[in-house]
Amino acid sequence: MSLGSILKVFLPKDKVFFSLFEEVSTTLIAMGETFKKAMHEKDLSKRDEMLRSLEEFEHKNDETTHKIFVELGSNFITPLDREDIHYLATSLDDIADYLWGAAKRVVNYQVKDEYGTLPAFAEIISKSINAINTAIYGLRDMKDLRAITTACVLVNSLENNADDLLDSTMMKLFSSNISAVELIKQKDIFQMLEVVTDKCEDAANVVESIIIKYA
Repeated sequence: MSLGSILKVFLPKDKVFFSLFEEVSTTLIAMGETFKKAMHEKDLSKRDEMLRSLEEFEHKNDETTHKIFVELGSNFITPLDREDIHYLATSLDDIADYLWGAAKRVVNYQVKDEYGTLPAFAEIISKSINAINTAIYGLRDMKDLRAITTACVLVNSLENNADDLLDSTMMKLFSSNISAVELIKQKDIFQMLEVVTDKCEDAANVVESIIIKYA
């Protein structure tokens, strides 16, 4: 092996890691948009078809996340702390996992969303993912720290909105005359969607910790 080849092993592949994070973020955008469109679709068969398509996005993100871990294991020097790379990759993967989990529940349970909670959650999640996307793309050069910070603050605010939405919806459900089975199903779905916003906040917190270290 030549000296140049040996040195390449130890050089940080900045573009590789950032490109992979951006790929994951872009896939999350597609998942969020698809979920939002599905929640506004009146034709239930079309809605379910759109929701099932999220599985393909989730698998794609799994593959990209695996590539990140492979790169992490094969590079001695990395552009960010190894722990930060791992935490960020894991937190972004969690968003995809939980959103797909929520989508499956919507398909399987076929609940009657009388209060419009599903499209409301979809809107919050879509906005959160878009803000995460802004933050992720800002990490490559960290030139606009204000934009990154603003995006992270927005994610935190949206998570609070999701908490309020869950609380208000549960109050309405417990005050209604729906069956216990229907209540359990809706509670499960809405709590899962709230967890998606928690995972978005987790990712934003990782990004904030990174810019504090490197800015």
